[in-house]
Amino acid sequence: MKCLLLLLTCAVAHALDLLPNISVAATMNTDCGAYPPSYGGEDDGTSDPSKAIHREFYQFGRIYDITHQLRPDLPVWGSTDGLGTDFCMLQYSMKNHSQTNNSIMKLAVHTGTHVDSPGHVFEEYYEEGFDVDTLDLSVLNGPALLVDVPQDSNITAEVMESLNIPNGVKRVLFRTLNTRRRLMWNKEFAFDYVGFKEDGAQWLANNTQIRLVGVDYLSAAAFDSILPAHRALLQEKKIIVVEGLKLDDIEAGSYNIHCLPLRLLHSDGSPIRCILVK
Repeated sequence: MKCLLLLLTCAVAHALDLLPNISVAATMNTDCGAYPPSYGGEDDGTSDPSKAIHREFYQFGRIYDITHQLRPDLPVWGSTDGLGTDFCMLQYSMKNHSQTNNSIMKLAVHTGTHVDSPGHVFEEYYEEGFDVDTLDLSVLNGPALLVDVPQDSNITAEVMESLNIPNGVKRVLFRTLNTRRRLMWNKEFAFDYVGFKEDGAQWLANNTQIRLVGVDYLSAAAFDSILPAHRALLQEKKIIVVEGLKLDDIEAGSYNIHCLPLRLLHSDGSPIRCILVK
């Protein structure tokens, strides 16, 4: 009601030329909150329409793309060969007299930066329809904390307790030794990656209000805890797990995270585009 009255007041005032220097849109931005501040639309000096630029940072470093490119040398689970070149191919090509270029894509839903659904590790949840299209977007978007895990450790209950994550934090990205080792840049799958042990995952589920867990390799769980740790995180269907995040060259601290999976019906996972906004 307050916003409606303010809008009506501004409209009447403009009609009477009583408020020549006040923007209705600006007034709505500051007082009504109808339109949040824009994340884009400002030239940060990096745009060049004549060049195809693949950027990691936008708007003077305010926006960070934390999604790995789907590229031939991206590691995939258990493989030494990486993703390869056949995951995205031109089905129709203008070079071959087609009117347009049209590509087709084929890849596993847990490739690169991706999200897990509860049905990934629980057959009953899969049968009940808990796929990626049931994940709560309000959890996948909002304030988040990027923390550095001790570089010589998996994420155990002891490590979780030592991180002293403030009460009430709902989204946490865990940067580990995986980032320093640049494992997501090595096409050969690394079985010795760092991840959650079962006790660490259970401690998080039992003692925090965290609802989004982000990690920097293809699995949130350490290889020798792969099922128990995943089950501890996804058991109650309250926690969303995002894996394969690109957390290089970003300071630890508070951000807004925005992650959007594909709306894949009956799928246990999905590639996902994630950004951080400072």
